[in-house]
Amino acid sequence: MNPQDLERARNVWTYRGQQRPPFAVNPAEGQESVWDYPRPPAYVPDPRRVEVSAGEQRIAHTERAIRVLETGSPPAFYLPPEAVDQTRLRPSARRTFCEWKGEAEYFDVEGSAGWISNALWRYPQPEGEASAIAGWFAAYPSLLRCVVSGETVRAQAGGFYGGWITDELVGPFKGEPGTGHW
Repeated sequence: MNPQDLERARNVWTYRGQQRPPFAVNPAEGQESVWDYPRPPAYVPDPRRVEVSAGEQRIAHTERAIRVLETGSPPAFYLPPEAVDQTRLRPSARRTFCEWKGEAEYFDVEGSAGWISNALWRYPQPEGEASAIAGWFAAYPSLLRCVVSGETVRAQAGGFYGGWITDELVGPFKGEPGTGHW
């Protein structure tokens, strides 16, 4: 992406985490508002136990994840490569581009019921602060069972986003109907 298009993509967002919008839910004690997350995103180490399964088959687990916190979205959890059973992965032809992280590559995952298309992704060569997740894997909770400290994650709405919704988060969340301009 050329520098002008990249800057245009970065400037399209109305909300950037400096001030919670009036429609945002106020968090209770022990909760986080996704509207307090910054844009560009923050990359925050998370020591909680994270597990990812495809059907009955566990494909990843770690206590060394990184949460990517971006305005309006539930965090995506990234797991180090050694935490993922890569023998159960098959590269996919799918590619997407994030204005903050660069080009993502996708992987199909072999589970107990067969192959699940485009269930994991990673950024092989992100730049800037996103280099913290270079080569680390993220999972779609809409396709895989994702668990954080024993709590089963709920998937973010919309087919594009891979945020992990847990009880500690309040929204509303990007991806729900009518949120495309956020």
